[in-house]
Amino acid sequence: MDVGLLGQFVVNGMMLGMMYALVAVGFTLFFGVLDVIKFSHGDVLMVGTFAGFSTYLGLTAIGIDNAFVQLVGVLVVSIASMALLGAIIARYLVLPLKSAPPLNTLLVTLMLGTVLRESIRLFYPDGSNPKHFPSLLPTDAWSFGSFTLRADSVILLIGGLLVIIGVNVLINRTRLGLAIRAVAQDEETAKCMGINFKMIVLLTFALGSGVAAFAGVMNGLYYNEINFGMGLLLGVIGFSAAIVGGLGNIYGAILGGFLFAGLQTLGAVALPFASAYKDVFAFAVIIALIAWRPTGLIAEKTSERV
Repeated sequence: MDVGLLGQFVVNGMMLGMMYALVAVGFTLFFGVLDVIKFSHGDVLMVGTFAGFSTYLGLTAIGIDNAFVQLVGVLVVSIASMALLGAIIARYLVLPLKSAPPLNTLLVTLMLGTVLRESIRLFYPDGSNPKHFPSLLPTDAWSFGSFTLRADSVILLIGGLLVIIGVNVLINRTRLGLAIRAVAQDEETAKCMGINFKMIVLLTFALGSGVAAFAGVMNGLYYNEINFGMGLLLGVIGFSAAIVGGLGNIYGAILGGFLFAGLQTLGAVALPFASAYKDVFAFAVIIALIAWRPTGLIAEKTSERV
C-alpha cells in the first residue's frame, strides 16, 4: 500500500479513536462512581451537538459571524447544557433507583435515550433530516503526495487530547478527583469521611456528559453533518470501547476507543467492500476480545476504579 494512503488511514483512525475514547470515558465515570450503565449517554451527546448547532444559528441570526466567537459559543453552550442535563439525569432518574436492581436503571436510561432522540426528530425544526454543521475551524490542508493533512483535523486531535489529559489530571491530581475515587472505591467509607456523596455523583455525571458533548461537537466539526440518530451508534461504540478496555478504568476506556477505531480502519483497508463491512469486522473482534478477557484488557492490572 502507498505510504501516503496508509498515513491518511492512520490520521482518520486517530480522529475516530479520539471521539470514541471521549465517549467511553463518560461510561467509565458513571460506572466507576455509581455502578450504573447510562444508556442515554450517546443521545445526550447528540442533544449537546444540536444545542451547539442552535447556538451557531442564533449567533449568526444576530449578526455575529466571527468563526472563533461562534466556535467558543458552540462549545460553551453545548458542554454547559449537557453537564447540566447529566446532573439532572443523575439527580432525578439515577439516584432514586440506586437501591433498585441494576436492570431498572438500564431500562430507564435506555428509554430516556429514545425520548431524547425522538424529541429532536419530532420537535426540532426539520429534525428528521441531517443538518449541515458549520466549518468553524481553519480549512487549510497540506498535501504530501497521496497524504493530505487537514488543519482542522490537527486542531481537533489536539483539543481531544487536551480534554483527555484534563480529565485525567482532574481525577488523579485534584481534591474533587480524590473524592470521586474515594466514592468509587467505597461509598460508605467516603460518606464517613465527610464526602458529600450526592454532590460527587452529580458532578461526575456532569463531567461525563460535558465530555460527551465535546465529542459530539468534534464529530460535527469533522464530518460537517449531524443528525438525530448520530448518538445511537456513537453510544454503542463508546460503551463497547469502555467494556473491552475495562469498565471503570479511564485508561482502559481510552485504549478501547482507539482499539475500536483501529479495527474499523483495518477493516476499511483490508476487507473488500470496506465501507459495508468495517463495523461488522470491528464489532466481531470486540466480541472475541470480551469473551477472551471479560474484565477488560487492563482492568485486572489496577486495583483502582476511575
